[in-house]
Amino acid sequence: MDGQRTPVVIQGGMGVNVSAWPLARAVSRRGQLGVVSGTALDAVLARGLQDGDPGGHLRRALAAFPDQEMVERALSRYFIEGGRGATTPYRPNPTLTITPSRGAVELSVLGNFAHVWLAKEGHDGIVGINYLEKVQMATPSAALGAMVAGVDYVLMGAGIPREIPQLLTDLAAARPAGLSIDVQDSTRTHRSSIDPIDVLGAHLPVLTRPTFLAIISLHSLAGYLHRDESIRPDGFVVEGPVAGGHSAPPRGKLTLDGDGQPVYADRDLANLSAMVKIGLPFWLAGAYGTPERVADALAAGATGVQVGTIFALCDESGITEDLRRQTLVELAAGTLSVRNDPSASPTGFPFKVASLPGTLSEPDEYAARPRLCDLSYLREPFERADGSVGYRCAAEPVDAYVRKGGSLEATVGRKCLCNALMADVGLGQHRRDGYAELPAVTLGQDLEGARRLVAEHPDGWTATDAVDFLLAHVTVA
Repeated sequence: MDGQRTPVVIQGGMGVNVSAWPLARAVSRRGQLGVVSGTALDAVLARGLQDGDPGGHLRRALAAFPDQEMVERALSRYFIEGGRGATTPYRPNPTLTITPSRGAVELSVLGNFAHVWLAKEGHDGIVGINYLEKVQMATPSAALGAMVAGVDYVLMGAGIPREIPQLLTDLAAARPAGLSIDVQDSTRTHRSSIDPIDVLGAHLPVLTRPTFLAIISLHSLAGYLHRDESIRPDGFVVEGPVAGGHSAPPRGKLTLDGDGQPVYADRDLANLSAMVKIGLPFWLAGAYGTPERVADALAAGATGVQVGTIFALCDESGITEDLRRQTLVELAAGTLSVRNDPSASPTGFPFKVASLPGTLSEPDEYAARPRLCDLSYLREPFERADGSVGYRCAAEPVDAYVRKGGSLEATVGRKCLCNALMADVGLGQHRRDGYAELPAVTLGQDLEGARRLVAEHPDGWTATDAVDFLLAHVTVA
């Protein structure tokens, strides 16, 4: 982190485009770390262009990309002047595989570039991007695009990101870079790689290696990553079980409470004294969304906190206005609940889902949705008997998943988070048969900070309000 400002507050990288560039930009302008969600930014770009790019922001960012021929290929394929019709299906974008097509790589690079560039536009604050280890195949091209835009921090959770430090180092040196991909039933190592020079050629700018923060849940994992320089991050975000989105499952045999939620114990919590001894900066997440909890984190030796929920519900959030208003009404009434669903995510990780009418949190709405998998970010690769690689998702049609070697039990209760999270931000698919994808809102289970903010700001609050609220008991240089 040499020469870089160290934030007290990290705004969480949430959902698909919930942590959109306006939110990240607002937090960064306030002197803290604004974070763009790096999940599915290729699809976010493609769908934003098909909606006519309201305000021209995406095209303004793409005009700054060093390879304008690549930009023109994307615009000619996806941009629709004036936008598609409200019930017209989005044109699909190519899925990212272990060996992705050139079009898939280019769209991923452009999407990550555009959103980081917009988050950094017009100020000198620091901007990060958040990726998921569970979405491995997208990471090499996504990281390259973000680095071309000058991203300052990369954060990654939902797994063990042991290879990300080397990936970022190699990209910064303009060397071919890649990751080992987790392939079920594999008999050999599978890697997904990208060559920056092959992608951008003479247009490749000088790249700077961003600071890397590994998102973890236990001090033991921090110790494992720290002991080897080749996999050592620059710092950690330590998430507790109530943090939003995906969370680590409890250690040992899974036990559910009376509401069907995973039961966590003390052994599932990080030892903060051990974190201090490791010697790298760390931020605490999950139930740190109030000024008192920020002070507690600093007193425990943390550098600061990562907070999601109060930013997910602020004015600059990417969540649609109607959905955000609905959530705030229930929050103010004291009726909002967030369930840690052990089955919702195809990844097998518990996933927080807010209980809201008209969303996939409702059993009837979930049952009415046709099972399909077309965005495919959370699918898992598997090795066939002949050594070739196939792809499956526990939320796809049950017979297709079982035919590919998946177990019937793994399909029960799985939700298509890819499509639902796109619907959260107004980019849900409207299918030719008339079915419109429904949202599934993810928030943290600790709502104290959000309750206090909605009491102070009943018409809603800004990202600046949220930062100021968190830092009320802290003196920031």
